[in-house]
Amino acid sequence: MPNGVNGVALAVFILFFLAVTVMGFLASRWRRPENEHSLEEWGLGGRSFGTWITWFLLGGDVYTAYTFVAVPAAIYAAGAAGFFAVPYTILVYPLIFTFLPRLWSVCHRHGYVTTADFVRGRFGSKGLSLAVAFTGILATMPYIALQLVGIQAVLDVMGVGGGENTNWFVKDLPLLIAFGVLAAYTYSSGLRAPAMIAFVKDTLIYVVITVAIIYIPIKLGGFDHVFAQASQKYAAAGAGGLLPAAEGRWTYATLALGSAMAMFMYPHSITATLSSRSREVIRRSTTVMPLYTLMLGLLALLGFMAIAAGVKVTNGQLAIPQLFEDMFPDWFAGVAFAAIGIGALVPAAIMSIAAANLFTRNIYKDFIKPDATAAQETKVSKLVSLLVKVGALVFVLTMDKTVAINFQLLGGIWILQTFPALVGGLFTRWFHRWALLAGWAVGMIYGTFAAYGVASPAQKHFGGSAKEIPGIGEIGYIGLTAFVLNVAVTVILTFALKALKAPDGVDETSPEDYSADTAETAAVSAATLRPTSPAPNPS
Repeated sequence: MPNGVNGVALAVFILFFLAVTVMGFLASRWRRPENEHSLEEWGLGGRSFGTWITWFLLGGDVYTAYTFVAVPAAIYAAGAAGFFAVPYTILVYPLIFTFLPRLWSVCHRHGYVTTADFVRGRFGSKGLSLAVAFTGILATMPYIALQLVGIQAVLDVMGVGGGENTNWFVKDLPLLIAFGVLAAYTYSSGLRAPAMIAFVKDTLIYVVITVAIIYIPIKLGGFDHVFAQASQKYAAAGAGGLLPAAEGRWTYATLALGSAMAMFMYPHSITATLSSRSREVIRRSTTVMPLYTLMLGLLALLGFMAIAAGVKVTNGQLAIPQLFEDMFPDWFAGVAFAAIGIGALVPAAIMSIAAANLFTRNIYKDFIKPDATAAQETKVSKLVSLLVKVGALVFVLTMDKTVAINFQLLGGIWILQTFPALVGGLFTRWFHRWALLAGWAVGMIYGTFAAYGVASPAQKHFGGSAKEIPGIGEIGYIGLTAFVLNVAVTVILTFALKALKAPDGVDETSPEDYSADTAETAAVSAATLRPTSPAPNPS
């Protein structure tokens, strides 16, 4: 770690940060609508984005600063087991190709802004909709916090803010400034701000990874040396070399599968999806998303390079920023740090907007003020987006970073429990709404208590996301076990409730809604909006 501030790297970082700040505020004028006081305009960018904007936006909110820092950090600390992120992103794209176009169609046809809107309309259940909204907000909060952790890691390596003994305000002032700027342009420009900035973020990341994957191995003596050094470290630590130990393979496989299923259950992923202008845009965007998986595989190799470069850090999250500091010229280290920093701003903005949309549509409008106007919805969503970011900032400043990471893992367990209602509902109306709610509750309770019982060297509870699978005896991903219990309870109770002829709720969708495209949507949207929804704005 440097003893002082890396002035050149900091200057380059500030230059890029100022550039994206200006872009964030100017985004409010980009494709400015006739009526800005609409949740569809502020929270979904007017549902107007094309293929490349959608692709960058999806990449911006799925491949975050935390991805940039944590995936290679996992490789640095634990070896090849950290590569689970690569197969899960390979699994996820065929999966989302089957259901995201259907979700887009029905949401555009009925004016749905959130996944909870769809669940409410599909199953006629405000209770189930509230459960989905609550889970989405709960799972998103620690995810936003981790984006701030990513920025903090970069600032620490650059020497900004002083040491651990520095006054807390001085130490955290750079993070507070970054947070304030993020909050301001998100409030002003809505989803258009991260959509515009995502171009810069992803371009920087691709440039940095391309240079790193060529330049750093050359400086270290080639990939043979890199892998040999990593293998020696893992063998000395009793990790068995580059391959994961046999007893960890169930964990690896279940974590990859469960993470793939959970990725597009997060509200921010759906928000980016619903902002696109047509069903075909979604299909085209998902077919080129695997380019990010290629980038992720190369990114993961940086963990091996950090070992070969002799990087020594007490906090594994600092390993890759420190690698860049040690290996790159100061000016390019600044570019790399800017890529990570901007890589935090884009997803944090989208996540806060997505959480705010859930609160506004599915808590405020459904339970507090059903007659809220479009302008009132937008105002509430803007304010809630600020509160969400404040909560994430407080979380980061007051809690240990390990706690933040483990709560994000817990968020993955939680969000996976919305899969039966959302994805199941896109393909069948067979599940009973009360059975789905009971299954969700069982999955949430089991997942939370199972994770509570997992200890780690750093903490007594919530120390990880893997535990013995009941009845199998193998260590597996808690989220997937909870999901299996969720589905089992849902299926059994559906049979029982249908036999008892329990009221099934009203489905306001129809089969043709799930394949509708833009022209059809425009023709019927006014007639099919739910009664409490505001009239759509002309576009």
